[in-house]
Amino acid sequence: MTQHADDDVDRHLGVAGLRLATEGADALASTLPVDRNQAILEAAKQVGAILKREGHPFALAGSVAVYAHGGAQNLQHDVDFAILPEDAESVAETLRGAGLEVRTPPEDWLLKADCMGQQVDLIFELAHQEVTTELLARADDLSVDSVFMPVLSPTDLLHSLLSAFSEHHCDFGAVLPIARALREKVDWEAVRRDCGHAPMPDAFFYFLERLEVIEPRTREGRP
Repeated sequence: MTQHADDDVDRHLGVAGLRLATEGADALASTLPVDRNQAILEAAKQVGAILKREGHPFALAGSVAVYAHGGAQNLQHDVDFAILPEDAESVAETLRGAGLEVRTPPEDWLLKADCMGQQVDLIFELAHQEVTTELLARADDLSVDSVFMPVLSPTDLLHSLLSAFSEHHCDFGAVLPIARALREKVDWEAVRRDCGHAPMPDAFFYFLERLEVIEPRTREGRP
């Protein structure tokens, strides 16, 4: 049987050593690897609470929104919030007032902030379409690790992901698990109607049908 490292610590330190290690938990924690998923959730909670407290219209987007809707806790490298274009400057001032660093990247459709060591994207254009009050009004008020905040609807989430497909960015493998997890909550006909005419989303719909993630279209419903 393979000997675990903890067994070696028990032999060398004894009970007294283990008690000391417990008392110095804060120092020990600083040497442990960061739980990236939890760190991203904490950043989402902090920024969401700030925006909600100051009354800014917004909705959580991206992988954290998928998690809030019941998807897997397999979060990506940052936190995404959808905000109105006309609110970008006031949102930036609010976050700076809360002690966060906010910067304007070369891309003209978002702001970037840093919160608790995590990157936060404040997006006012999703898949080349401006964020609107109607989009934010469709958001669901959900618990994100015990903090309630508006979260983009599953239909709008999938629409934004599929609309972003292009010849230069078409990662079906990344979106497939999301489609599987949220398939019963998505208005697929609405998504297909809005973006299914484009080649890459249309190919993804065919992919979903062959994998039996969604019902195939009837012959009459095909173009």
